[in-house]
Formats: sequence, structure tokens, C-alpha cells
Amino acid sequence: MGKSKVLVVGGTGYIGRRIVKASLAEGHITYVLQRPEIGLDIEKLQMLLSFKKQGAHLVEASFSDHRSLVEAVKLVDVVICTMSGVHFRSHNILMQLKLVEAIKEAGNVKRFLPSEFGMDPARMGDALEPGRVTFDEKMIVRRAIEDSNIPFTYVCGCCFAAYFVPNLSQLTTLIPPKDKLFIYGDGKAKAVFMDEDDIATYTIKAIDDPRTLNKTVYLRPPENFLSQTQLVDIWENLSGKNLEKITISKEDFLASMKDMDYAGQVGVGHFYHVFYEGCLTNFEAEEGQEEASSLYPEVTYSTMDDYLKLFV
Repeated sequence: MGKSKVLVVGGTGYIGRRIVKASLAEGHITYVLQRPEIGLDIEKLQMLLSFKKQGAHLVEASFSDHRSLVEAVKLVDVVICTMSGVHFRSHNILMQLKLVEAIKEAGNVKRFLPSEFGMDPARMGDALEPGRVTFDEKMIVRRAIEDSNIPFTYVCGCCFAAYFVPNLSQLTTLIPPKDKLFIYGDGKAKAVFMDEDDIATYTIKAIDDPRTLNKTVYLRPPENFLSQTQLVDIWENLSGKNLEKITISKEDFLASMKDMDYAGQVGVGHFYHVFYEGCLTNFEAEEGQEEASSLYPEVTYSTMDDYLKLFV
């Protein structure tokens, strides 16, 4: 069988642009949804045109035009949605329900990968308000997919490196702290960190793999299982700096939400589950679940040591 044709929805987004690149690199005929709602956003338009130069096909469709979505879906075998689910950018998770309806009507899609990539929503039933809305909405989308008998793969299970690694997992910055930083609890809860390009590579590897059909694929490369204190140690060794470490208890951390806006409260809740509860690493893969680096040992993923060297 030849390689599947792929449609990327949300291709100009943070993860989407990497999915497009990885799909082209793997030799897939790749379509990128071009929505008329782009309006005067010149940067998105230029990105779409750059995809076209690289060999991608642009297909016009709108979430407000069901027929156009159906026609776009009919062009391909695999649909990957990367629409944002974070509140400080945009939050469009439930818009995927329109895509589910289009895929259901088209009837030709061999695999749908909805927008996931972070914490596994199926494991977040006890998540805190207001951040649990992210997981609740992702589960609504999952149920719609499964109720429609659409073949799927859910790719999830890691922290995006650019948001969590250079800043040593501080909430309010993306660059390394200069003098001091907060340590969450004892700093020993393990998380999983991944270069976003690697997320895209593993995602594309999974789309034609029968082992991942109707399964969850976790992004959990063993060398990137790190606690916050381990991350800090790596940085201090690379930079030659010793930072002041301020421990913040879970009670004080959660109390900090009261003075934040909605997006900030969502972020605090998510950080709590990752760095106090260890929600990304406190379980083993079960039946119906796979781990990406085990499935695809040929992929050389970035370690966080290498990632942090960029910031020295």
C-alpha cells in the first residue's frame, strides 16, 4: 500500500505547522486546510503559501460550511486536527465536532487524529476547575469520534519543550530564570518533555501503522522522563549558574489562582496536575495503548540536555 494522503486542519498553528513539515518529509501527499476566516492575517497566509512551495496542497473549506468540509475530507485518507486547546492562545476544541460530522458523512477516512498531544484527557476525570474544561471537551470529541465509528489514533502524554524546559517550568516566562525560581513541592514528580518537532515526527509515523489503530499513543521517550529538580540540575551544569530555589507548597500554589484571570487559573490547574501529581508518568501503558519511542526506535528524539544547550 502507498502512503496515506493527509489533511492537516490547523496547519498554521504551533503544532500544526510541524505536522505539515513532518508529513511532507515522510513523503505523504499533504493537504492543508485554508479557511476563509483567515481574513487579513498575512502571517498565516504567507505560511500557507510557504507550505505550497514545499509541495503541500491548499484546500479551501470553512467550519461554517459543512459541505466544504466534507469535500475537503474526501480528498484524503487521514485527517489530523491541531486546533488550539489552550486558553492563552485560542480555545477551539469543540469546533472539531463539525469536523467529526464531515468525516462521518464523507465515509472514506481511514484514520482521524484529533487535537490532543498533551495530558491524556481519559486520565483527568478528577482534574481541577476551571482547567478541567480542556479535558472534558476533549472527551466530548473522543466520544463523538467513537460513537460515529471513525477509526482513530489519540496522540498524547507530554509537555511541549518550548513552554516548559528553557524556563525550568516557571509559569510566567519562556526563558531561563536569571537568579531564582520556584520549585513545585519537593520538585521530584516526574514529567515528560518533548521537542515539538519530535511530537510531529512520531504523529506522522503513527498514521499508517496498524498497531496504532483505535489506540492511544503516548509520547513518553524514557530519556525525557525528568523531574523539575533534574531539569534545574541540567541547566545549572550547562550554564555554570546556581539559582536560588524557592519551594512552593501545593496549597500556596493553588491559592495563587485567586488573583489570576481565567486563562491563568487554567494554567495553574494544569501545572498542578503535572508537577504535584505527576499525571504524565504515574501510570503504565495498558491494553489499547502504545508508546511512541518503543514503536519507532529509528527516530532519534531530542533530549532535554541537547534542548537546553540552545539557551546557554
